Amino acid sequence: MSNRPTRFEIPESLSGERIDRALSLLTGRSRSDTAKMVAERCVLVDGQIARAGSVRVAAGSTVEVTDMQLSRAFREQRREIAPIDVLYADGDVVVVDKPSGVVTHPGSGHPAGTLADALVERYPDMAGVGEPGRPGIVHRLDRGTSGVLVCARSSRAYDALVEQLSKRQVHRTYAALVRGHPSSPTGTIDAPIGRDREHRTLMAVSSEGREARTHYSVVESYVHPAEASLLRCRLETGRTHQIRVHLASIGLPLLGDLTYGVPDPFGIGRPLLHAIRLAFEHPATGVEMSFEAEMPGDFMEALRRLGTEPSVFPTD
Repeated sequence: MSNRPTRFEIPESLSGERIDRALSLLTGRSRSDTAKMVAERCVLVDGQIARAGSVRVAAGSTVEVTDMQLSRAFREQRREIAPIDVLYADGDVVVVDKPSGVVTHPGSGHPAGTLADALVERYPDMAGVGEPGRPGIVHRLDRGTSGVLVCARSSRAYDALVEQLSKRQVHRTYAALVRGHPSSPTGTIDAPIGRDREHRTLMAVSSEGREARTHYSVVESYVHPAEASLLRCRLETGRTHQIRVHLASIGLPLLGDLTYGVPDPFGIGRPLLHAIRLAFEHPATGVEMSFEAEMPGDFMEALRRLGTEPSVFPTD
C-alpha cells in the first residue's frame, strides 16, 4: 500500500478548529476515526506531527495524512462522490440541480457519496459552514427527489438563509406526478405533519405534528394509459416528506413513491417529484434571485408515456 500523504489546506472557515474536527469535516470521516489518526501520530500539520486532537489549526495550514492510515472503504467512498450540476455559485451561495438517487447530506446508511461531500470536494471553504456533518446544507431534498437546491458557502449566508426559511421567505415550487385526479383544479392541503406513531422513521398527518401547508394546482390530467395528474405544488412550510405525505393524505399518491405513494406504471423507479423552481433573497446583496431546474429525462419519459410533454410548466 502506498505511503504517499493525502494533503489538505485549512480553509478560513475552519481556522481555530481542533485538528480532529477539522480533519473530520474535510474528509467526511467520523470524529472518532480522525481522533485515532491523530493518536497514532499519522497526522502532520505544516510538517509537524500533531500530538493531540486538541491542537488548533490556522487558515492556510497544510494537513497531511498518509495513505496507509486511510481505510480501503474510505478511499472507495472518496471515488464515489456524487455528481454535481452547479446552476450558480458565488462566495456566499451555491445553487445546484440535484439528481434523483443522491442523498443530500451524510446520515444513517449513507456516510459518504452525498451532495454535501461533492460540494466540499469542489468548495473546501464550505467544510465548516453550518451544522457538523452537513456542510452548507440549509434545506434538503429527499434521495429520490430531483431539482434545485440552495446551499450556503459562508457562515453569514447560512444564518441568513436559515432565517429566510424560518420566515417562509424562500419560495419552492415542485412538479409532482400523482395517481388520480383532484376534485378541484386548485387547492391547499393544511394538515400538521409529525412522526408516524407506529413507524417512527416515517412521517404522517398527525394532530400532534407541526403545521404544514401545501398549495397545488393541476397542470395536466391523463386518463390513458393511467389515470394521473401533473401537479404544480408550492410549499408554504417545509416539513420532512411534506408533499409526499400531504398528497397521499388526500388520495393523490405520488407515482413511484414506494413509501407513501404507489409504484409508477412506467418503470421509472423513483418518486416522480421534481423541485423545479427556487427563489430567495441573496444573503449578501439582498437581491431577489430565482432559479429553475429543467425536468429530468426520467420525468419527461413518464410524461411521454402519458402522451404529452408540457412545453411550459407554470412555476409562478
